[in-house]
Amino acid sequence: MTLPTEAIYTDGVLNAYSRVALRDNQRVRPTVKTIDETNVDREAAISRLKAGIASMRFFSEEPLPSREELHDRR
Repeated sequence: MTLPTEAIYTDGVLNAYSRVALRDNQRVRPTVKTIDETNVDREAAISRLKAGIASMRFFSEEPLPSREELHDRR
């Protein structure tokens, strides 16, 4: 019997999106075919990531503390 269904693989476990007509503890031999994301989705995600990084402020507008100030433990 062949039961096509989609599933997601997370933390070492393959979870079907919908119920499959199997009895508890029934052994099966699944064949896995990956569903690739489209390049458009990937390109859009990369564009959003780059825009987010460009809007971040990775610098200080004030002078940076000296080594002595950073290590002053008094």
